[in-house]
Amino acid sequence: MSNNWFQFKQFRIEQGRSALKVGTDGVLLGAWCKIEGAAKILDVGTGTGLIALMMAQVSAAAISAIEIDEASCGDALLNFRNSPWHERLSLFAGDFNAFQDTHSEKFDLVVSNPPFFIKSMRSADMASSVARHDVSLSFQQLIAGSKRLLNENGRLAVILPVESLDDFRETARLEGFYLGRRTSVIPKLGKPPKRVLLEFSLAAVYPEIGELVILQDLHHYSARFEALTKDFYLDHG
Repeated sequence: MSNNWFQFKQFRIEQGRSALKVGTDGVLLGAWCKIEGAAKILDVGTGTGLIALMMAQVSAAAISAIEIDEASCGDALLNFRNSPWHERLSLFAGDFNAFQDTHSEKFDLVVSNPPFFIKSMRSADMASSVARHDVSLSFQQLIAGSKRLLNENGRLAVILPVESLDDFRETARLEGFYLGRRTSVIPKLGKPPKRVLLEFSLAAVYPEIGELVILQDLHHYSARFEALTKDFYLDHG
């Protein structure tokens, strides 16, 4: 594998121009999302197009993707065009707030691996800074915008550092969202969680709470992680 591309079972990610490369966070979110009944999906901050492509592989949905970084848009567009599902994938090059102003359609699912180093120092590289910080999209903007774009039975799914859980969950609650699923992601058995997968809905639900261990030991993925990602990773299943 070259650093400029990543091969999955049914698609390839070119990532030579993108600010952020393929990572476990995006793969986890794409594999964890429930897509049953979702005819229209919106991927906010698509980057290379990874999550949108994962959604396309396992569904028949029409998928719209938003990306503000011009270089990442180039990779995403190439990856969409080269995929078997290019007719169901569309890319909006621009800001999430601008997308809301120009699109009136409603979605069944909004998915996002949002900027998360909110309180850390911003990097000198502006493209990386935009991708990693809330420079262009705050939690409040993502949540409020998702509420506006979702239909009444729609859902919002994200992956976050555990440190951001309380802030995001409270912001979502104030916007009228209910927590439907929460999965704490543990990098290695015996270690504390580092990430959390969250799904919110606009209808009251009883939340499903669970954990996911990635590594059983230094050299072996957990059986559950392999089962979750087997449709995507070449070396799983």
